Amino acid sequence: MGCEVSASCGTEIETGNTLPILHEIQHALQRLIKEGETTTIDLRAIPLAPGEEQRLETLLGQGEVKAQVDALGETTIQECGVAGVWLITHFNSEEEILGKFIEVTSMPSILESQHEDIREGVEQLSRLLNQAQ
Repeated sequence: MGCEVSASCGTEIETGNTLPILHEIQHALQRLIKEGETTTIDLRAIPLAPGEEQRLETLLGQGEVKAQVDALGETTIQECGVAGVWLITHFNSEEEILGKFIEVTSMPSILESQHEDIREGVEQLSRLLNQAQ
């Protein structure tokens, strides 16, 4: 009885989507440079075989910046070894992955302060200054 090609036989079937994702990232970086356009790639919307996501992350490498946001579950933001490429992973409160994205940008949008939050910050600082006097 022969063995079909599958993960259970020790040979993983690949979708072949790793290389096209890398090409999309390259084109996105070029758009970012030329037009200032950011791109988000939803890794959960692309069929990937077991191990392909890890292979993609290994190929992109890790940069020097890593951030964590805690809001309705943790979000990790990891700069890749390729400048302008960020890996964003959203978790729920049970630490299950809800979403995983590659964002091609100079600064991930999740780290940018929202204008309404900044307005509230000005009001908060004004109250603190009034109390301090």
